[in-house]
Amino acid sequence: MSRTNEMYQFVNMDTDQIDADVAAIYTAVTGKTRPTGADLLFCRILSNIAQYNAANVNYAGNQNLPSRASGEDLDALGQMYYEESRPDATYAGATIQFTLSEAQDEAVIVPAGTRVSDADQTIVFTTDDDLQIDAGETTGTVHATCQVIGTEGNGYAAGEICKCVDVFPYYDSCENTDATGGGSDVPTDDEYYELMRQSQDAYSTCGAEGAYIYFAKHANSDIGDVVVNSPYDGEVYIYCLMDDGTIAGSEVKAEVLAECSAKERRPLTDKVTVNDPDEVTYTVNLTYYIPKNATASGASVQSAVTQAVAEYVIWQSGKLGRDIVPDELIRRVLDAGAKRCVITSPTYTVLRDGVIDYSDYDPDTDFGDTVPQIAKCTGITLTNGGYEDE
Repeated sequence: MSRTNEMYQFVNMDTDQIDADVAAIYTAVTGKTRPTGADLLFCRILSNIAQYNAANVNYAGNQNLPSRASGEDLDALGQMYYEESRPDATYAGATIQFTLSEAQDEAVIVPAGTRVSDADQTIVFTTDDDLQIDAGETTGTVHATCQVIGTEGNGYAAGEICKCVDVFPYYDSCENTDATGGGSDVPTDDEYYELMRQSQDAYSTCGAEGAYIYFAKHANSDIGDVVVNSPYDGEVYIYCLMDDGTIAGSEVKAEVLAECSAKERRPLTDKVTVNDPDEVTYTVNLTYYIPKNATASGASVQSAVTQAVAEYVIWQSGKLGRDIVPDELIRRVLDAGAKRCVITSPTYTVLRDGVIDYSDYDPDTDFGDTVPQIAKCTGITLTNGGYEDE
């Protein structure tokens, strides 16, 4: 069951019916068949009041349905019925390596709170703890947290956080050793509703698949899809995909591992690991044609087709194990206004979803088939074939 923007009608809001009901009451009270003059104005006011009250009743009723409630009303339902509060936004993190100009005869302390930034100083991270670089050593690593909450600190590639704001004695250089990540925004109503529903699986304490999926998503609200399987006895493998179709980075994987390995959640017999899915690359190469009698201009159709292809790429990478389906690309291009299109690539490709049939599974021979796959676009070539008659 998914959320919907359509309001459930607890009370009839048909304006014609409300007008008829008011007219019937008027006739019953006055004996007149049709109001006129001041009476007509009065009946219209009553009808408007009835419509307004019906709308308020329906709105209030829908705010008591998790599938339709929003904002603070949805928060209250989550806390009341699901014992699930909307997660807060989180800060991005990174592992920072500091390098000294030369080894020293005594340990060098990089104090907690030391600020580091990218070359343009658009984002700032601060170290969480003191870092001790021992005598005779020139490098050391420490975790740092972004100073802006949310996703803004995500996605800086290794080496991009390379400027030390608070320079300390013997400092030479610094850099993040892996991509920054782990920052998340407050979940939207749709995301929070899905988390509420999945929280029902968390009541199990025996390592249910749904429970691991719930806790993995609870670790970071920007996780879009999770696959959990157990290819070996006593081992649980978790694969995470972000909302934007990218594979979870090291920061997010660490958050998921911590969330799913808590002693009150993980059965003693389970060893939990968070792994990466396999990527299956593809390219988009197509020629599209515009109908001569199109009401839209050729430029607007071209822009719409480009947008449709970009949205297809996002959709294609939106779920672990989603097959590469060129028919979906064709549909989107035609909906964008093209008359037809000729696709060179991609071709239909079946991807592994990571679901294991344990009744017919041999870990010695079938393990390779348990790793889910994700489609990754490596290039887009669009050719405008010009106009064609119908």
